[in-house]
Amino acid sequence: MDNAGKEREAVQLMAEAEKRVKASHSFLRGLFGGNTRIEEACEMYTRAANMFKMAKNWSAAGNAFCQAAKLHMQLQSKHDSATSFVDAGNAYKKADPQEAINCLNAAIDIYTDMGRFTIAAKHHITIAEIYETELVDIEKAIAHYEQSADYYKGEESNSSANKCLLKVAAYAAQLEQYQKAIEIYEQVGANTMDNPLLKYSAKDYFFKAALCHFIVDELNAKLALEKYEEMFPAFTDSRECKLLKKLLEAHEEQNSEAYTEAVENRADLSVAFVHMLLTSLKRQWEVFLFSFNSCPFHSVVILFFGNVAKCIVTLQ
Repeated sequence: MDNAGKEREAVQLMAEAEKRVKASHSFLRGLFGGNTRIEEACEMYTRAANMFKMAKNWSAAGNAFCQAAKLHMQLQSKHDSATSFVDAGNAYKKADPQEAINCLNAAIDIYTDMGRFTIAAKHHITIAEIYETELVDIEKAIAHYEQSADYYKGEESNSSANKCLLKVAAYAAQLEQYQKAIEIYEQVGANTMDNPLLKYSAKDYFFKAALCHFIVDELNAKLALEKYEEMFPAFTDSRECKLLKKLLEAHEEQNSEAYTEAVENRADLSVAFVHMLLTSLKRQWEVFLFSFNSCPFHSVVILFFGNVAKCIVTLQ
């Protein structure tokens, strides 16, 4: 059967399901077998949804799954209702991201009412990803990652909670909410440094926290670095710690070439944090440019930003 044939069959199933629902509302049929007709309608809506999926009519599939979800709730079948809302959300993701979010939120409400917080957390992540990639609303993505982390923490799923929090920290840094990013990186670093399986990741979290400090204030970065070395001695010999010390030294000496060379030597830095490093460079040297605007230092600044551009090319 081709896609057009599948759609026609799906439309017929939808019409038959609607008849079943209307028939269940009549007085006599409501007394005798009303629930049976609702159950039949649920099955028909689900079959129709799957036929629409095969025909790649995602909006119609989402709508059919929604109808089934509402009837399952009418039958007091919460689990089946939540499952159908999730199916609707997955279908709508391909056609209508906002409607997908609405369906997933409906499923989350049911799962939290049932005490199924781990499943609810998983669907909050899905919503966050839709806001990331489809609707490009980072603030809302952050809110859903935070809610997911809260649910995972409550269920003692600390590893999953940390993954969500790290997403929040990365976006917070991107939005220049550096204090929020610092708090999360420090929290996750402290939680992982004593874990034999996770302790090697701690140095990366402390590195990113110190880097956020550095962007805001050099002195805070130095104090933070000392604190992290005291908390986690293994951090001292790490490449991350050595890089930070080189950057701080180059910044203190106003040595742009040493600064750029230090970054070039860490070609494995993530693009996001390269951007943060260069933001720090730009801000510090903007002060320099303003102070010496009337002096013949423009060539020095131009040379400096030439080095930065070279650094970007090398790292990308």
